[in-house]
Amino acid sequence: MQLRDKRVLITGGSSGIGFALAQAMIARGAKVFITGRRQAVLEDALRSLSSAGGTHADVGTAEGRAITLDEALKWLGGIDLLVNNAGGVRAGRLEHTPQAEIEQMVIVDLLAPILLTQSALGALRRSGEAMVVNIASGIALVGAPFYTTYAAVKAGLAHFGESLRRELKGEGIHVLTAYPGGTDTPMMRSNRAGPELGFSREPAEAVAMAIIEGIEADVFEVVRGGEARAQMIALNRTDPAAVDARFLSLKNALEDAVKDHSAL
Repeated sequence: MQLRDKRVLITGGSSGIGFALAQAMIARGAKVFITGRRQAVLEDALRSLSSAGGTHADVGTAEGRAITLDEALKWLGGIDLLVNNAGGVRAGRLEHTPQAEIEQMVIVDLLAPILLTQSALGALRRSGEAMVVNIASGIALVGAPFYTTYAAVKAGLAHFGESLRRELKGEGIHVLTAYPGGTDTPMMRSNRAGPELGFSREPAEAVAMAIIEGIEADVFEVVRGGEARAQMIALNRTDPAAVDARFLSLKNALEDAVKDHSAL
């Protein structure tokens, strides 16, 4: 898919990867509409993007999804590309994680993109050449301790995308899944884990450019993290016990570094 003149809806587009995607897509001639839960942050983003449209909405609620889709269709006149980017995380031991925070991750990271995509399918079909991009996580490919629920919902999102891609094959709607690694975004500010614990970070702009290249090439997935990530993914398939042992050696330091990681 070439982005010039395409009509794009990006959830969670007011910061991080979503904002970087909006910037890059506008530069390629796309017409972009973003959503965000934080009114002030959204307004700042819209001022920076200048030519984008947007609305304050929480896609984790039925009302927020309805507002998102209605306002986007009014402003864009249709949708060619839906980017399910909005998400949230709460790390830490499962037994210490409040039920409300577990439920919030399930709702925002998995249920919301499924239901928003379902609602948007009619508009996407009318496009003639459409795409859904789901922003998952590298943790969906290699589950990390202290990210149990986050790993579950992001893996669920990835398999939702894979299944939907096959369901829609030949019907004019492609589905791409992106697996960012550690990314320098507001969502990561409360995570104190560094490269020594497997949390190297790259700029959101670099992740956005890789996703855009994937969109333009109609690939199935975009996996970030380079050769080190590829080796870990391969080892997790062939010798998961070795990955267990590696995490065991890091476990105490990792738990301390991520116990306050929260962005919900």
